[in-house]
Amino acid sequence: MAFRIEEDGAVAELVIDNPPVNALGRDAWHEFAARITELGRREDLNCIVIRADGRGFQAGVDVKELAEDGSLITEVNRGCYDTFAAIYDCPIPVISAVHGYCLGGGIGISGSSDIVIASEDATFGLPEIDRGALGAATHLYRLFGMPKTRRMLYTGESITADEAYRLGALDSVVPREKLRDEALALAHNIASKSGKALRLAKWSLNGIETLDVKTSYRFEQGFTLELYTSPDSQEARDAFVEKRDAKFEGKK
Repeated sequence: MAFRIEEDGAVAELVIDNPPVNALGRDAWHEFAARITELGRREDLNCIVIRADGRGFQAGVDVKELAEDGSLITEVNRGCYDTFAAIYDCPIPVISAVHGYCLGGGIGISGSSDIVIASEDATFGLPEIDRGALGAATHLYRLFGMPKTRRMLYTGESITADEAYRLGALDSVVPREKLRDEALALAHNIASKSGKALRLAKWSLNGIETLDVKTSYRFEQGFTLELYTSPDSQEARDAFVEKRDAKFEGKK
């Protein structure tokens, strides 16, 4: 199992634990979506914390799985879409507690959440352009705004937790050893409120958001698929797996 569920009163934790980098394959993405949906339907829970064990929060999709079978891209895309939508649509507030690297799908997870807390060593990025893919710019935009999103998407650069906090994406930045405690303290504070009030508040906030996150991401995924089936994408994936620089030739 790529993750586990822990509970404490009205708070549930979904802990990503899939060494070495917490990347998730096709089946894990679908299971992730199902578990968030299941937790969100429970009347005895009022808040969910998503966090991770290991060196970093989440490194996106399992690139090696796709390198072995590129036909899985459609199912992986669906799993990512369903996971991010499940978090965004979850009837109760969701907090992401991010440490280390937060890449690709990790951006989708955190960018779909209600609140993001990060440790001082956290970094955020979308390296997809160097791996023959696109995706989660919708969620990067939700966190950081369009100007920073454009630079990060075009360059593949990551930013630090301090920069993310300056841009308003993070609720707080804390020492690594205090991350879980801070996230749970906030979660329990939220969970102590009226369950009905929390559910109505979440519904109302999603309703007034100016960007339709799910439609935006679905639009974006069409370009992801177009790129993924191109020769440039195959070369980028091969170069990543073989740990070499990619060489792009021919018509763009």
